[in-house]
Amino acid sequence: MAAATGNKPKTSPKAVKFLFGGLAGMGATVFVQPLDLVKNRMQLSGEGSKTREYKTSFHALSSILRNEGLRGIYTGLSAGLLRQATYTTTRLGIYTILFEKMTAVDGTPPSFLMKALIGMTAGATGAFVGTPAEVALIRMTADGRQPPAQRRGYTNVFNALLRITREEGVTTLWRGCIPTMARAVVVNAAQLASYSQSKQALLDTGYFSDNIFLHFCASMISGLVTTAASMPVDIVKTRIQNMRMIDGKPEYRNGLEVLVKVVRSEGFFSLWKGFTPYYARLGPHTVLTFIFLEQMNKYYKIYFLAS
Repeated sequence: MAAATGNKPKTSPKAVKFLFGGLAGMGATVFVQPLDLVKNRMQLSGEGSKTREYKTSFHALSSILRNEGLRGIYTGLSAGLLRQATYTTTRLGIYTILFEKMTAVDGTPPSFLMKALIGMTAGATGAFVGTPAEVALIRMTADGRQPPAQRRGYTNVFNALLRITREEGVTTLWRGCIPTMARAVVVNAAQLASYSQSKQALLDTGYFSDNIFLHFCASMISGLVTTAASMPVDIVKTRIQNMRMIDGKPEYRNGLEVLVKVVRSEGFFSLWKGFTPYYARLGPHTVLTFIFLEQMNKYYKIYFLAS
């Protein structure tokens, strides 16, 4: 009776899972930072009115290039990398660990609902850890649209974090933490679960094998689902994290007030303002993150787990 031993296949240590998650996200950010910049600028454009600063994503990109130069499209890269080093390291590490714990001994993966719950838990935890870098990223990418006299002028993410702490208090680093965590819950439930589910569904068709093309197709499907689901929460997060104090009072009291003001002043569909750069950023970022992650895991197994 060569029966099952009850042992699951060997996997990489937890520290390696966290490391690979962060490195995958950081590698993807290097490629998509300009799209993140365009997305943030479009979400902030026309704030409080129906007049839009940018007509399209291409208009926004060309304006940034014209006014801020080639380096301008990589504004906030240091904050984007730190965000991935904190947020993505945590969320993908926790997701991978919980996914493996919920996988049956015979290799049967968790149900779709369980994948979504795992994704939400991982996302909320990662968002809390990554909020300070997120606040710095939003402010740094928004700075170029202000008149020179009103710019914050952060030189890098560490300068931003230090100045925010000194000028506004350490708690400001977690400003917008609740909508950031809410966005992460939506994003991760949609992104991580839909990626796993899309990958499984594509494999079940018999037309795909487990390779980079499969990861690309599953990631693009996942990115589309995630974009549609998470944009209203993302615009709330962006507005709150970029807001200033006016006469000692914040521009917005909470996320609900942001939603009400956006719908009333800018129209209902403004909740999806910047859809194209958001998907253009999220789609490739999802693709690159999962491709990098799958490849790192693959080679780790070949060189370190093979016996």
